[in-house]
Amino acid sequence: MGKKQKTPQQKQYEQLEQKHETKRPVLLNCVKAFFVGGAICLIGQAVTYFYIYFFNFTEQTAGNPTVATMVFFSMLLTGFGIYDHIGQFAGAGSAVPVTGFGNAVISAAIEHRTEGLVLGVGGNIFKLAGSVIVFGVFSAFVIALIKTLLIKWGVI
Repeated sequence: MGKKQKTPQQKQYEQLEQKHETKRPVLLNCVKAFFVGGAICLIGQAVTYFYIYFFNFTEQTAGNPTVATMVFFSMLLTGFGIYDHIGQFAGAGSAVPVTGFGNAVISAAIEHRTEGLVLGVGGNIFKLAGSVIVFGVFSAFVIALIKTLLIKWGVI
């Protein structure tokens, strides 16, 4: 099917809309996202080195406590209202690292805390976290199954 023809009023409205539409600074937004996301990753690397230096973790074993620490930091910053300002400034630069997950989880809890601990906080935390956890567990199961079969068949 072809496109529906627009009436003269619709065309006039589109022209008016384009005239008054605010132009988004795409390049500036990309630069801000890049540097804030990089700063978050730099902090994460510093946390990793902290665990390696002070707690005798290896590079491989320091990953899990680093992720937990970064999620905890983002949850604290979200609770104090600071992470929202970071997100407003950086956009995807604050949402893409693992700290964005922590922010999303705790934001849902804060938003629905008036509904009670179980139905409000607990129920809304798992709206986001539940699907992430299920996907992670299922993915880990599939990878473990493939690895087990490859070992059994002598491929690896």
